[in-house]
Amino acid sequence: MVTIYDVPADALIEEVAGRLEDRIEQPDWMAFAKTGQTRELPPQQDNFWFIRGASLLRKVAMNGPVGVDRLSTEYGGRKRGSNRYRVAGTHSDSSGKKIIRTLLQQLEEEGLIETAKGEGRRITAEGTSFLDNAASDVLADLDRPELERYA
Repeated sequence: MVTIYDVPADALIEEVAGRLEDRIEQPDWMAFAKTGQTRELPPQQDNFWFIRGASLLRKVAMNGPVGVDRLSTEYGGRKRGSNRYRVAGTHSDSSGKKIIRTLLQQLEEEGLIETAKGEGRRITAEGTSFLDNAASDVLADLDRPELERYA
C-alpha cells in the first residue's frame, strides 16, 4: 500500500489540490488577502487556495495533532523591512492565521480532519484514505528514474 511518505511532496500536493477543487471553495476575500506580514501582495496563483489546502492536509497528516499557531510558524517567512530604513537585521515572522484557520474548518467540514481537544487538529481515517489514494495515483503516474526505488 502506498502512503504519503512514498511519493514526492510536490507531486502529491498537486494531485490532492486537484481533488480538493471539487470539495472546498475559495472565499471571495482571498483575492485581496496577503498570506502574512512578510508579503507585499496577495498570491498570484489561480489555484492557491487548493494548493494551500492540500499542503495543510499533508502537514496535519505528517505532524498531527497540530494547531494553527504551529502551522502559521511553518508557513511564515523572513521579515526584512524596507530598503531605505533598514536598521535591524532580518528576523522570522509567522504567516497570517485566518487563511489557515478557514482552510482547516473547511477540511473539517469535509471530514478529512478532526479537532482533538487541547491538542489541535489531526487527520481522520477518511483523510488518511483520501491521501493514500492520491499517493497511489501519483506513484502510478510518476515516470522519473530516480524514484524507481519507491515502486
